[in-house]
This record gives sequence, structure tokens and C-alpha cells, in this order.
Amino acid sequence: MAPLYRFAGARAAATTFSSSMFCRYALLKAFSSSSSLKSEVDLKSSMLSGSSAPSRGDRPTDRNVKWVFLGCPGVGKGTYASRLSSLLGVPHIATGDLVREELSSSGPLASQLAEIVRKGKLVSDEIIFDLLSKRLKAGEAKGESGFLLDGFPRTIRQAEIMEGVTDIDLVINLKLREEALLAKCLGRRICSECGGNYNVSCIDIKDKEGRPELYMAPLLPPPNCASKLITRSDDTEEVVKERLRIYKETTQPVEEYYRTRGKLLEFELPGGIPESWPKLLRALNLEDLNHKQSAAA
Repeated sequence: MAPLYRFAGARAAATTFSSSMFCRYALLKAFSSSSSLKSEVDLKSSMLSGSSAPSRGDRPTDRNVKWVFLGCPGVGKGTYASRLSSLLGVPHIATGDLVREELSSSGPLASQLAEIVRKGKLVSDEIIFDLLSKRLKAGEAKGESGFLLDGFPRTIRQAEIMEGVTDIDLVINLKLREEALLAKCLGRRICSECGGNYNVSCIDIKDKEGRPELYMAPLLPPPNCASKLITRSDDTEEVVKERLRIYKETTQPVEEYYRTRGKLLEFELPGGIPESWPKLLRALNLEDLNHKQSAAA
């Protein structure tokens, strides 16, 4: 896709907070007693190697943008981060995907993660740092710089460590009413063959007078995937509600953390992808030329 980059205005509104070297050292020192120090140092090395905070004149083709996606489970972080990844040419790194990849492996963390996910609990900082560090190192070896982080940071502690090792340009906070979130999570399906993500839920919420208030069409699979759909083991009503509760307790304070630093862009999803994608691009001062050409065809 070919983006027309007009992000200077949005970036000016989301002023980058530059940590001094003293602050970075102090953060790492503060966590030096933790068993996760090695992972945090590895994370710092991966993030800082060959890249620095982008200036306002950078273009997305430089692949230096460092954005974070926040939002409740099921809000669509992966969907919109993936689209922006293709548009801007930077990798989309979803910590949830990293966890699921580890779960499907025979690695030493698999059984520990299986129990955590089954209960709908948050994976520990130590495990997330380890998985993220490995992913960043692999990307660095392939020449990647910049990223779109999806699902991290989820706690103030994680955000503070991130702030100490790299300068996040922008934090995009996607928002959606809870009843729609629950329906979306319960409708998620994955193709067991190609790994494609789909959603069978048709969300049609009306106001008290019966007028349309929020509509999100299902994201159905192509015919070759229709018979191969599976449901994620953690997409049960009990687990989803528990994830939403945990999010409110632990992750919503992260929104305020970035808000006070002038980096938070809050975006209320007005509906499904056809309604939300163009409006999100406008909020980011971006333009998807291919999307416009397809719509005009």
C-alpha cells in the first residue's frame, strides 16, 4: 500500500518524552534485584541497537515509527495494527501472538503459559520481556527498525521500563463499549490451516428507541477456510469477562500514564472496519491511497 504521510500534526499533539541516560540507568538499576533483569537488558539492547527516537521529519518509509496500541481484549488492536503495519512498512508485534507461538512449541515455558492462559490471567513481566526480547533480536537480524506494539505494555511497571529503553512516539488507545467487546471475543475464529483471523459475530446494538447505535458486520472467512475454523481455548465468556476485569484494574492506569506525557490518542470505534478504518487514518493524519482507489473503483 502507498501511504501519503501527514503525521506531523498528530505527532506534535503527541509530544515525545525523551528519557535522559541517567533516567534509563536509574530504571534498570531499580529493577536490578529482579530475576527479569537479564531479559530487560536484552530488551534494551534490542530496542536501542541502530535506532533512536524518530524526528518529526521522518517518513513511514524510514520504518522508524514506534507506536503502541492499547485497548481492551477484543477491541481490534491486532486488526488495525496489522493494517497500519502494511501501510507504514513497520513490523506488527503482538505479544499475544508471541505467547500463543510459545504455547504451541515444546519450549520450557509452554506448560506454565498454558495454565496462565486457561485461567485468563496476565502473563508475568518476566515471561513477556523474554519473548519480546527474542522477537526484537530476530527482527534486528532481518534489518527491522521501528515497530507497532500490540498488547504491551499492560502495566505501569512495563510502561516505565519501556520509557527507559526507547522513546515511544504515539500510543493509540482503541475504545469500544463492553457488550460489543464481549460479543466480538466470543465470535473470534482462527483458520487451523492458514492462521487467518475471522469473526462470526454480527453486532447490531440499538438505542432505547430502537434506532441503530452500533453495527459491526461479521468478518467471515473465504470458502477455503470456512470448514477449518477453530475457537481459541481462552475465548469463553468466563475467561473473557475475567480478562476485561483485569484490564480495567491493571491496564487502564497505563492510559493515564501516557496521557500525562502527551502521547495518548484516544479513538472510539464507530463501527466495523469500513466505518472505523478511514476515521482512524484521519485521526492519525494518514491516507491510504490504495483504500481510496478501491472504494472509487
